[in-house]
Amino acid sequence: MKNTDGRGTQSRRSYLKRSAIGAGVTVLPSYLTAARKEGDKLPPSERINLGCVGVGGRGSNVIRSLAGSGARPVAFCDLDFELPRAVKSVVKAYPDVPRFNDFRVMIETMDKDIDAVSVAIPDHSHYPAAILAMSMGKHVYVEKPLTRTFEESEILMRAEKKYGVVTQMGNQGHTGNGINLFGKMVDMGLCDGITRMAAWKTPGLWFMKKNERISLPLVKGTVPASLNTYDLWCGPRRKLPYNDLYHPFNWRGFYEYGMGMLGDWGAHIVDFPHDKLDMGLPTEIKAIHMEDHNKVFYPLESYLSMHFPARGKNRPAIDMTWHDGPNCWPEVPKQFWEKDQNGKPLRPRLNGGGTLLYSDEGDLAILRGNHADIPRLIPRDQHIRYYDELKEGSKADKGSGKHFSSFVRACKGEGQTNSPFSISGKLSQVLALGTIGQYMNTELEFDPVKKQFIGNDEANLLLNPPARAGWEEFYKMA
Repeated sequence: MKNTDGRGTQSRRSYLKRSAIGAGVTVLPSYLTAARKEGDKLPPSERINLGCVGVGGRGSNVIRSLAGSGARPVAFCDLDFELPRAVKSVVKAYPDVPRFNDFRVMIETMDKDIDAVSVAIPDHSHYPAAILAMSMGKHVYVEKPLTRTFEESEILMRAEKKYGVVTQMGNQGHTGNGINLFGKMVDMGLCDGITRMAAWKTPGLWFMKKNERISLPLVKGTVPASLNTYDLWCGPRRKLPYNDLYHPFNWRGFYEYGMGMLGDWGAHIVDFPHDKLDMGLPTEIKAIHMEDHNKVFYPLESYLSMHFPARGKNRPAIDMTWHDGPNCWPEVPKQFWEKDQNGKPLRPRLNGGGTLLYSDEGDLAILRGNHADIPRLIPRDQHIRYYDELKEGSKADKGSGKHFSSFVRACKGEGQTNSPFSISGKLSQVLALGTIGQYMNTELEFDPVKKQFIGNDEANLLLNPPARAGWEEFYKMA
């Protein structure tokens, strides 16, 4: 569905023209556009032409997966076609696809040739690329986390309704048998009365390794010659002095541009219960322990809690903890332990990232890993007790297919996506609130109706930090 607001469209187009001039970006000639080649007569119902924002790194995997699901790349956009991992292999695989440095120019120039847009770039630039594409009637696939800030997710959820396009966030495990089985557990009443949720992730990123932590203040680096423009890389966020860790990958560890481990893996770990138990937004966020805390990059270890209020019958309040770093595994209450052949209690084995859901008075808990991992009941005799019914649940809704193919099918009008912005936007807001808790390193009270912190102006500013000059228009599109 195209935007029919003439005045808004004209304003956006005028802004885009001004932006393109200021960016000094060149594009390849239009005769190289694959979608315009003579003889391409496929009707729209049989093809999805894909504009790709982000070609290297994670973007390369997204492009291959969507192409393998029936989408056809017709435009590539990246600020660096040299340095990011795998970018050259993608360009080699699609040599005739035109390349752009500015997503604004790509979407405007290729408007009539693009049906959908994939966004796989640093977290802080997800929002402007997504909202622009949506405002021009394009379906959008955006890597997790959906946005860097709370308000950006709020706007994208409004835009989803306003523009009527297909949306999907890239938390791949939210499509498939794992989420189906968890939904079955909910339907069976196995999740009734849950009051506690422990979520954890072992360290893996540079800022979580003592030997890779950097000192403050940051040392100014040299912008790589392959990076088209650092100003455009910063997008709507502050243009800080360049640091060598920002590009092409380690930006994730900095508050200004990324969401740390919580944003990176939280979308793959807490997504099942947040969606299926309708957890909504928390009313309290407490920083329990932030090791080596500062306000530039994320802690060496993060341990925080969130309180989610009751949501009606069989849905009491849930206290959730998030712990990332070494020794992040939660204590599992003894009633959920196994016993060996001699009756000796055995602590359940926990993997590198996952969730444990239970109530203190319950006789079973639900244990799950991450991504597409299948949830299971513990202790094991409880899973065996419900095995037959759960087995049928794991086979349900196989038509949902894989995460990428479900997006492509939905773009063709066949079914729906499992993680549209109406679902993933709320999850991303929870992750954004968590990062504010990490940054502030204190106790915060949040009003989920007014969507504001109570009595903390600094925290409220972080919900919707002002856009950098030249990017304000993106925050008026929905």
